[in-house]
Amino acid sequence: MRDPKSAWQCVLIAWGDRYPVSEINRLVASVRSQSKGPARFVLLSDRERPGLDPGVELRDIPAWFLVPDLRGPGCQAKLCLFEPGVVPADMPAIYIDLDTIVFGDLSRLVQLMESPQTIAILQSAILPFGAFARWLYRVTDKRRYARGNSSVVVYHPAHATYIAKRFRELVAQHGIAAFRPLWADERFISWVAQPVMRAVPGTLVVKFPTEYMQPWRWLVHLRARLPWIRRRRDGLIAVTFPGVKLKGEDLAALPEGAVVTDRKGRRLFWTDRALGSLRRKIIDFYGTSSAPQ
Repeated sequence: MRDPKSAWQCVLIAWGDRYPVSEINRLVASVRSQSKGPARFVLLSDRERPGLDPGVELRDIPAWFLVPDLRGPGCQAKLCLFEPGVVPADMPAIYIDLDTIVFGDLSRLVQLMESPQTIAILQSAILPFGAFARWLYRVTDKRRYARGNSSVVVYHPAHATYIAKRFRELVAQHGIAAFRPLWADERFISWVAQPVMRAVPGTLVVKFPTEYMQPWRWLVHLRARLPWIRRRRDGLIAVTFPGVKLKGEDLAALPEGAVVTDRKGRRLFWTDRALGSLRRKIIDFYGTSSAPQ
């Protein structure tokens, strides 16, 4: 039987029709087959999803979060993760974006929680989460703080409802545009929960563009050859694709040797030399049937 102390739930979000059910099912099947647990899958959605894996619990995104201003580039609608009663509050949760590829045991992320109040996300800004960032946050009256990326969020729903509550209060007080921490979901999480934030380490999960893309071919190939980077990449349990022009399924269909440039001028080289084992993992992931049996 599953140890209740180690039980966790995998949470996903889908609004609109950008992600077909087959893609959601594929991700669920990957997590289920490779992870210890989870005890539950939850999909937060704005509509019914015919054909959804029957092992996934479909729950409504509250209408308040579905207004157009919250579903734009800032993705503030994702803060429904912290709304009381939206995600079951009986166990820790690991949220992952749907444009994430999982090829390892996600349950390892639950171990990042030093306490039930801990919130872990990917590091994105130069200032790292930690003691210095917390000190800076205090002495600057919360004007300076470490920021992360919310493609992956590890948290306990019973201990994080203050995030949605505070967001609602500040939106009512300032509006979205007038207060900088409200500009994006990950910015707000980092700001309001700074005292309990920590980073999901790059030894477990990385953002694809940050890890594998550079403006210069020589730097991409140099990094791919360094033995410590190669070992770290081979040990990753997930890669997420925020802001990449082509998502994983599009990448899998590229001809070998293709080059893709993103809006920041970083280039992707679709070769084993540049990507190591990840290229084959992406191809294998999208070659797997996603239909529930």
